[in-house]
Amino acid sequence: MPRTNFQELLDAGVHFGHLKRKWNPKMAPYIFMEKNGIHIIDLHKTAIKIDEAANVMKQLARAGRKILFVATKKQAKEIVAENAKSINMPYVTERWPGGMLTNFPTIRKAVKKMNTIDKMMTDGTFETLAKREKLQVTRQRAKLEKNLGSIADLNRLPSALFVIDIQKEMNAVKEANRLNIPVIAMVDTCCDPGPIDYVIPANDDAAKSIAHVMEVITKAVAEGLSERKLEKEKEAATSEESKDSDNKKMRSRKVAAKSEDKPEAKAEPVAQVKAEAKPEAKAEAAPEAIAEEKKETPAAE
Repeated sequence: MPRTNFQELLDAGVHFGHLKRKWNPKMAPYIFMEKNGIHIIDLHKTAIKIDEAANVMKQLARAGRKILFVATKKQAKEIVAENAKSINMPYVTERWPGGMLTNFPTIRKAVKKMNTIDKMMTDGTFETLAKREKLQVTRQRAKLEKNLGSIADLNRLPSALFVIDIQKEMNAVKEANRLNIPVIAMVDTCCDPGPIDYVIPANDDAAKSIAHVMEVITKAVAEGLSERKLEKEKEAATSEESKDSDNKKMRSRKVAAKSEDKPEAKAEPVAQVKAEAKPEAKAEAAPEAIAEEKKETPAAE
């Protein structure tokens, strides 16, 4: 079942491209027509491409991978931030920190610095600082939070990037391409789709268009996360069942072993006692019989 349809995309204004004079010829396969000097995007192709991108992101989420959402343009910031927060994915909406992917260890150091400042504030070390030092630390913390707060949980490189407006986020796309990280992006008629792995031909300027595409993508990721959760619960349940069955088997084996050992243990000493008792009786009876025979013989003489 398709995740969106022609009418929904039309209502959201996804079909509006850029001016004809600003177009990129490589986007020609996704352009339906030109009207009043503006290119119109073929929404049938857009619907197919959205489904393709959504399925890829769903599989990544199901596998427990992280997808980094990138959108620093004014009309996309809040929409992307809200949607990314709802599915607990990292996002960049303020400024792309240069070398964030290619120089990831340095970015992680900055995030750790932010965490150490937080620790200082909780354990009371912050209170021992001078007034000027406190001011410097709080300013540094605010700056780090603004630029890197949304990627604090990103402990390793993301498995994919979702980008809105690839011209504005050119550095992010370049870094991802260099590291062979797949890029999924909303691509307008003025952009080159070459560096993008999963192209979604769509209007990347209108807030309504961005919101609709983000809603579809977010739902797909949420589905993947819920399926992953169910799989984990099933695995946990099956492992508990197997443990219980193993424990039952072990108990039954122990009980069977004990029941087999008990009669044998009793039978052996009884048999031994009987076997030992018989020769003793014979040995005791023999001297008495000899003594009686001796007594009887002289009497007969």
